[in-house]
Parts: sequence; structure tokens; C-alpha cells
Amino acid sequence: DPEAIMVFAAGMSGFVMIELIVYLLYFAGMESSKYQATLGKMAIGVIVIDENGNRISFGRGAGRLLSKILSAMILYIGFIMAGFDSRKQALHDKIASTFVVYKD
Repeated sequence: DPEAIMVFAAGMSGFVMIELIVYLLYFAGMESSKYQATLGKMAIGVIVIDENGNRISFGRGAGRLLSKILSAMILYIGFIMAGFDSRKQALHDKIASTFVVYKD
């Protein structure tokens, strides 16, 4: 039934948008907050900083999150490249000009 498919697709796209907003608020919000880290990053003692060592803005955090989609789309090579980069930046960090470093 084409109508049922359209209703299902509309519902799924709405769910995906809500999920993206929640991710955006969590990741960009936490990484641009005074903590500079998500709960997982806090647990291992790392923070996200900009190229000057400062806290990132919400906009930069949002760009970093959206860039992770690109990192994942190319077979996660964007994430893997951090292990081979002299500055230890993943693709999304290069795009957003951010670094993940151990907290002092």
C-alpha cells in the first residue's frame, strides 16, 4: 500500500530529525560546556579544545558532530585516521579545527 509506505516514511524521517536534535544538544552542548566533554570523555579524562586550547563554541561542537557523519560514511576511515595523524586528529576534528586531549 503506497499510502502506508508514505506514512511510515514520514514517521521515520520525523524520528530521525528528533534523534539528530537530541544528539546535537547532547554532544555539542556537553563539549561546549564548562566540562568540555561528554560523560564518556569525562570518564576517561579527556576534553575537546580548539586550536588555541580554549573551550569550543556550540556551533563548532555542532559542526564537529555533523562531521562525524562524514567520518562514519567513509567506512569509519575518518575515525581511524586519528591513529595515523601526527596531531592525532580524526577527520571531524580537522574539519572543526578541534583536538581531543587529556585534561590537566
